[in-house]
Amino acid sequence: MKLLFAFCSFAFFALLAPAQPTKVFSVPPGALAKARTNESAVQPALKKLISDANKALLQKPFSVMDKPKTWPGIDKHDYFSTAPYFWPDPAKPEGLPYVRKDGRRNPESSNENSDSSRMGRIMSSAETLALAYYFKNDEVHAEHAARLLRVWFIARETRMAPNLDHAQAIPGVNTGRGIGMIESRSLTSACDAVALLRGSKAWSKADDDAFTQWMRAFLEWAQTSKNGHDEAAAKNNHGVYYDMQVTHFALFVGETNLARRIVEEAKTKRIAAQIEPDGSQPLELAREDSFAYSRFNLQAMFELALLGEHIGVDLWQYESPKGASIRKAFDYLVPFVEDRKKPWPYERSKKTERSLGGLPRRALAVYYDERYRKLIEKNSGTSRDAMFWPVK
Repeated sequence: MKLLFAFCSFAFFALLAPAQPTKVFSVPPGALAKARTNESAVQPALKKLISDANKALLQKPFSVMDKPKTWPGIDKHDYFSTAPYFWPDPAKPEGLPYVRKDGRRNPESSNENSDSSRMGRIMSSAETLALAYYFKNDEVHAEHAARLLRVWFIARETRMAPNLDHAQAIPGVNTGRGIGMIESRSLTSACDAVALLRGSKAWSKADDDAFTQWMRAFLEWAQTSKNGHDEAAAKNNHGVYYDMQVTHFALFVGETNLARRIVEEAKTKRIAAQIEPDGSQPLELAREDSFAYSRFNLQAMFELALLGEHIGVDLWQYESPKGASIRKAFDYLVPFVEDRKKPWPYERSKKTERSLGGLPRRALAVYYDERYRKLIEKNSGTSRDAMFWPVK
């Protein structure tokens, strides 16, 4: 009798639950539905998600209009930030032009006049709230996620203009650079949040149409602007993150052919060009914090490979004629996490932290190498990834 009651309760909840979203691309195909129908298997991660979502209910709906001031000629509706690794030149009047100090982050780049931290917090909060709505069908979470998204993207008084013309500006040099598009990678979370909110009474068709129109405009900007062209041509992690973003945005608005072309070209343009046969990534090893940048670039490649799963392009198993592959790039870093005392030969800074974040869990799900399971066990805490890449 109890079993029958439990089954009926679950069936009733399934009828009430929002429809399976079709445009959530940051998790493997089918992973959302599988996790929701088997909640008992992902309880620790789900519990953390709900806890995070309840905290996100306290998130103020920031907008680009919250910056106290902008540079001359820049509208407040335009996203604005300054370059993180550029500092005043002590030998020049007023410190201008700023000079580069790789690995040393200038706090000006994340102060109240920069939109970077605001955008990241809003996109993360909206995605967390939308996921909580998807799993628990709680309109309170959906309502706040919708509010955050409407303020940032839709409301006439507060909406961000769909461009990054003025991202990572260098004082005394320029008012924005293509390299600044690395900061819009959090917009993929907004796309996922919107897909998850469809079906909620808090997210109307008018909201959905307005957001999709905004995303189409941003995708157009990314493909046609000088800053977009500069970032697309980048040879290091910036180029991979550009591909990842444009692919995700293209899939969201239904430009599947564009997405498929970018992922297919990434085999030679990114994997073969950026990874050596031994798995090293020379352009990332040249950075001050070379381990972190190697992982950062690999994170983008993992995300691009995941997007490929949704359109039938396999980057996970691709190997260049010279033997370069995503897996080799991952395996190149693994020994230095397995044994954190093992010298990292490229380190030039005092940073010694070595972590692969959530990559081992994803690598285990793709490559089934038990060696990666031990890396997962080294990580402390509960990761949301456990809901979508469960370890058996």
